[in-house]
Amino acid sequence: MTAKPPLFQFDNSYARDLQGFYVAWEGAKVPAPELVLFNRELAEELGLEADALQTAEGAAVFAGAVQPDGASPLAQVYAGHQFGGFSPQLGDGRALLVGEVIDRNGKRRDIHLKGSGPTPFSRGGDGKAVLGPVLREYILGEAMHALKIPTTRALAAVTTGEMVHREGPKPGAVLTRVAASHLRVGTFQFFAARGQTDKVRQLADYAIFRHDPDLSGKDGRYLGLFSRVIERQAELMASWMLAGFIHGVMNTDNTTISGETIDYGPCAFLDAYDPATVFSSIDHGGRYAFGRQPSIMQWNLGRLAEALLALFEPDNLDKAVDLASTELGRFPDLYRQHWLHGMRGKLGLTREIDGDQDLFEDLLSLMQQQKVDYTLLFRHLGDAAIGDPEKARRLFVDPTSLDPWLTRWQDRLSAEDLSPRLAKEQMDTANPLYIPRNHKVEEALAAAEAGDYAPAVSLLEVLKHPFTEQQDREAYAQPAPDSFGPYRTFCGT
Repeated sequence: MTAKPPLFQFDNSYARDLQGFYVAWEGAKVPAPELVLFNRELAEELGLEADALQTAEGAAVFAGAVQPDGASPLAQVYAGHQFGGFSPQLGDGRALLVGEVIDRNGKRRDIHLKGSGPTPFSRGGDGKAVLGPVLREYILGEAMHALKIPTTRALAAVTTGEMVHREGPKPGAVLTRVAASHLRVGTFQFFAARGQTDKVRQLADYAIFRHDPDLSGKDGRYLGLFSRVIERQAELMASWMLAGFIHGVMNTDNTTISGETIDYGPCAFLDAYDPATVFSSIDHGGRYAFGRQPSIMQWNLGRLAEALLALFEPDNLDKAVDLASTELGRFPDLYRQHWLHGMRGKLGLTREIDGDQDLFEDLLSLMQQQKVDYTLLFRHLGDAAIGDPEKARRLFVDPTSLDPWLTRWQDRLSAEDLSPRLAKEQMDTANPLYIPRNHKVEEALAAAEAGDYAPAVSLLEVLKHPFTEQQDREAYAQPAPDSFGPYRTFCGT
C-alpha cells in the first residue's frame, strides 16, 4: 500500500535556526472545522496538492486542531511600539507559525495561522478570532496582491464550529496566512531591549539569509540589511499612498523586514480624498491617518536602527549613530522618488519634468477641497486623456474647478511621446477601477456571518482583476452611498 504524501513539504528554518526566539506550541482543539474559503491559485503557487487540502483533514489543519506531518508549530516572540508606547513583550498571542515551504519559484514562504487559540503570549486573551475579521484580512490581502502591492496572502479561512464572545457571540474562525517571513521591527526590539546583542546579531543574520542572501558573510552586512529594509518600506509606503490604502495600526510589530503589508486589522481604502482620514476605532489621535503613514514608517525604521545599532560599529557608538542616521535620512527622498514615479504612471506621464510634483499636489489639494473620490477620479482621467473629461468633472461639487488643472495636465501630456490612446492605456494599468470598497466589504462580512458566502466569493472574483472593466460589475466600482455613514474599523484578528 502506497503511503499518502504529506500535505506540505516543510523546511522549517525558523524553528531549526532560532531556538530561544519562540515557544513551541500547538493549536487548540475545535469541535467542527469547516473550510469556507480556499485560495487554490496560491496553493498551486506554493506547490501544494490543492485537492488534498480541500478535505476534512485540510480543514482541521487550517484550524490548527491537527498538526500536519513535518510541521514545527511555534509562537514567535516580539516587542513593539504600539501607538508610540513601547511594549517590551508582545508575541503571537493568537497565532502560530506552522512551518515553511519552498514555493514553485524557489522562494521560502511561511505558513501561519491566526486565531488558533491561546499561547504563552496571549496576555489573558482567548487566542481566538471570529469570522468577520478573518474574512476581512482574506479579502484585503488578496485585493492588495491584485493591485501589485507587496503583501501577505490568504491561503484558507475556516470556521471552527464554536461561538467566540466579542460584542456578543460570533462564529469562530481561523485564517491561514502566507508570508515571505514574519520577521518584524518588533522582533529585533524584543532582544535589543534586553541587551541581548548576540541574539540581535543571530536574528539579523537570519533575516539576511531570508531576504538579502547576497549580503551574507560580508563586512557591513548589518548596515546593508537596514538599508535594504528602508528601501523596501519606502517603496511599500508609496504603493499604499498611490492606491489610497490606510493600514490603521502601523505599530512596529506590524512593520515587516520583508517589505510586505501585514496584519489587516482596522484597515480600509479612501473614498473621498483627505490626508487626515482615519478609519480605525482605536486611533483616537489620528497617529496613523492616511497622510501620516510615510512619516510614521520613517519613525518605525528609526526604532529598527536603535535595535541594530550595536551591530553597525560595535566599538564606536558615535559612528554607529552617524551611519544609522545617514541611512535613515534617505527614506524621504526614496519615498518621494517612488511616489513621483507612481503618480506619473497614474497620469499617463513617462518623462521626469520639473514642476510635476506641484501638478500632482495641486490635484490632490483640489480633490480634498471638493471631497472627490480618489479611485474614480484617477480612473476617469484616463477618459479625459482621450478628450472626454465629463466623467472626471462630474465627481466635483463644482465641475468647473477642475478645468484649469485639466488644461495644465493636457499641456504636460503634450510633452510626452505617447499618443492620447497609449496614455489612457498606461493610466488604466495604473489606476484600478475596483478596490475593496468599504461598504462592499461590510456587506460580504455581514452575509457570511449569516451563513451566505456568495457575496464574499463574488467580491474576491471582482478584486482579482482590479484594472479591467468587468461586465455587470458597476456596483463594485461605486463609492459608498450616503446612508452608509461614517465608517469605523476594528481590530479583530
